[in-house]
Amino acid sequence: MRTLYVVTHPQATHHVEGRVGGRYDSDLTPAGAEAAGRVSEALRSAIPNEATVELYSSDLKRTKQTAEVIGKRFGLEPVLDARLREASFGEAEGHPQARWDELFSPPPAEGDRMGHRHIPGSESRAEVAQRIYAAVDEITESPCEHQIVVTHGYAFTFAVAAWIRMPIEALGYALFKARSGSITTLHEDDLYRGRLVLRLGDTRHLD
Repeated sequence: MRTLYVVTHPQATHHVEGRVGGRYDSDLTPAGAEAAGRVSEALRSAIPNEATVELYSSDLKRTKQTAEVIGKRFGLEPVLDARLREASFGEAEGHPQARWDELFSPPPAEGDRMGHRHIPGSESRAEVAQRIYAAVDEITESPCEHQIVVTHGYAFTFAVAAWIRMPIEALGYALFKARSGSITTLHEDDLYRGRLVLRLGDTRHLD
């Protein structure tokens, strides 16, 4: 059996400053660091003490800092992978939300939604999907039964879609929502090889 825990990083400075995230390399806030501790405790409670665990993370500071807190609780060094980064939001990154509103181009209702770029210089959904699918595929090649992946709010959709093996071309409309600091529990059983979404965007540990 395999269980994959997908963590969305907790509150970061760009959240409280009202800035667009993406590749903008913000830090966790003090509240975000405290929430990362709660995430680590929830994961430690969910994973048997004797189990072998692997820890992977986006290499941006806010996810790396989250993964370091989790890693300390498990005695692990996170494996940093740039493919797990948030989508690039191009010319809007690091700017106030008003800049996003000024530059934003909505996707077409029909047609090439996967190739559309919301902001000049941003990644398309297809580009985000291709790199995150590749990362998740590589992670799940490992026989380890418990794996933790720390990523971002928008990138989260693509990690879950990769897990359930949703065809990339079907992602033009799909969107999974999860709050900052959430834990999503994904499970594959040995008998049917079914890939289950057991718990989506769980934040009970933060309450």
